[in-house]
Amino acid sequence: MTAPHSVHIASLGCARNDVDSEELAARLEMGGFLLVDDPESAETVVVNTCGFVEQAKQDSINTLLEAADLKSGGQVRSVVAVGCMAERYGVQLAEALPEADAVLGFDDYVDIADRLRGILDGERHISHVPRDRRHLLPLTPAARPAAARGVAVPGHTPLPDGLAPATGPRALRRRLAGGPSASLKIASGCDRRCAFCAIPAFRGSYLSRPVEEVEAEARWLVEQGVREVFLVSENTSSYGKDLGADHRLETLLPRLSRIDGLDWIRVSYLQPAEIRPGMLDAMLGTDKVVPYFDLSFQHASRSVLRAMRRFGDADSFLDLIGRIRAAAPAAGIRSNVIAGFPGETDADVQILRDFIVAAELDVMGVFGYSDEEGTEGVTLPGHLSDDEIEDRRASLADLALQVCEARAADRVGEDIVVLVESVDEQIVGRAMHQGPETDGVVTLDREAAVGDLVTATVVDSIGIDLMAEAT
Repeated sequence: MTAPHSVHIASLGCARNDVDSEELAARLEMGGFLLVDDPESAETVVVNTCGFVEQAKQDSINTLLEAADLKSGGQVRSVVAVGCMAERYGVQLAEALPEADAVLGFDDYVDIADRLRGILDGERHISHVPRDRRHLLPLTPAARPAAARGVAVPGHTPLPDGLAPATGPRALRRRLAGGPSASLKIASGCDRRCAFCAIPAFRGSYLSRPVEEVEAEARWLVEQGVREVFLVSENTSSYGKDLGADHRLETLLPRLSRIDGLDWIRVSYLQPAEIRPGMLDAMLGTDKVVPYFDLSFQHASRSVLRAMRRFGDADSFLDLIGRIRAAAPAAGIRSNVIAGFPGETDADVQILRDFIVAAELDVMGVFGYSDEEGTEGVTLPGHLSDDEIEDRRASLADLALQVCEARAADRVGEDIVVLVESVDEQIVGRAMHQGPETDGVVTLDREAAVGDLVTATVVDSIGIDLMAEAT
């Protein structure tokens, strides 16, 4: 019997990409491939690229080049690019990066195993010409679920006939990393037209997964040892807009909270302008939903936000933060902002500085603006020099770090619950107010096992990380 082909998947970018990688892993394993953790021991290295901003694209290219280097005298025979950057650039990426043996788009995911076998057999893959994927689904959200059956959307596309799993979600996953927390994609795409963002063009229009499918996948994840699900999408506050009034985030959260063995439900990436009173009540009042708010502010100046094609201002954002903290004083709140958007004035920067101080967020990322081809931002007047953008970014980032570190220090004496994630040299986990990977960690003073929920008291802070004593 011929040994199965081996494949390694390297996943870059966001949590949504990680879920896509696990879908690809399941399809490859069901298609006869052997998944390996070490890229040097694989015949094929699949790099799930990120195409969001310039640095992420460069990281993706570097990873592809590093994988291509393994073909020199090693076991690796082919390197394949998938993911957002591959979808966004297609044939252009293939021509610019001949070190990659193929560039596969989202339309290739259903047949990924056959694609990789063909590449290993010497077949030349013709990369796709990029297209605006917003045009693949109807403009009317309610018409999208039916139309989506004929469109390739990662996380939504059914398994090939005869390969449906006996149990578990319709779009099967194969976990690539263990641990008690896992991302759970509840929707794909975005209908917003932010002037700085190209994601809708290559991810497509907003498409929610049915409540029943999300619930089934959450149950499957619990069977794999998961205690926390992290609900992800490009815009979680829009969930269910295409499913009808009876299927919104307020409906989904109580359904998930009834799953035995699931302890924490965490919601990511909310648009402040879309948060309804009922949604806020559901997040604050549903059992197992942790008090954590990932709010996409992007700026605080009204004029800059309007140029970005976004809503809100410093006062409305502070009002939302105040309502959250009035109901849950220990809630974790994080956000990202952009410095140096075209037309941003010194007065706008001062508004943003004042907002950062007043908001007292747990985590705030500050990014410098960069033109993304195909976006409205490229055409706007008032572009700043790269040096000026970096000066503004660095200054705001320093201020944000001071504020976030002070917020962490204020938690000394606070009683928390910690989900233990690693027990190597130290016992490390996260409290309810900390999201995976980006929001700091808690180090415990007592032995515990991965997956344990430990009650503790915060005794010190180091940056945004906390030290705690189990109680």
